[in-house]
Amino acid sequence: MKTTLMKSKPFLTILAIIALAFTVGACTSTPDSRIRRNQALFDSFTMEEQAMIRQGIVGVGFTPDMVSMAMGPADQVRTRTVSQGEQTIWVYNRWFRDYVGQQHLGFRRDVYFDHRIQSWRVFYTPVSASVFQERVEEVGRVVFMNGKVVSVETLQD
Repeated sequence: MKTTLMKSKPFLTILAIIALAFTVGACTSTPDSRIRRNQALFDSFTMEEQAMIRQGIVGVGFTPDMVSMAMGPADQVRTRTVSQGEQTIWVYNRWFRDYVGQQHLGFRRDVYFDHRIQSWRVFYTPVSASVFQERVEEVGRVVFMNGKVVSVETLQD
């Protein structure tokens, strides 16, 4: 049992590192990485627009492509009908995992041979798990009308 566990530790470590690399790689989308993917389009914008996009700032009059470069893909897309026509709203969120506490799951039974009394012994170990609660906070909205940004709402920290 021990040799099997020892042989599998390097494999599990390598597997964990690879999984972490994919997770981190998938989560890192910055304005610079989005600009590199659409460099020709980015180069067609004015210098002022380019500076704002590099900083992750959205301005009134921006197109959906400009907003995507500055802020990334929206977490939610909504539509609203107003007297002037239809508006598209891109919603951006931030996710949290709040620690709530421990939850008792039961007991693990362990059996061992006690050489001192020449008998098997059983003891029970409590088993618990950490409990987390997911929380979503809206941090911004970008409202489009006729393909242009007409308003930007952001959460003030």
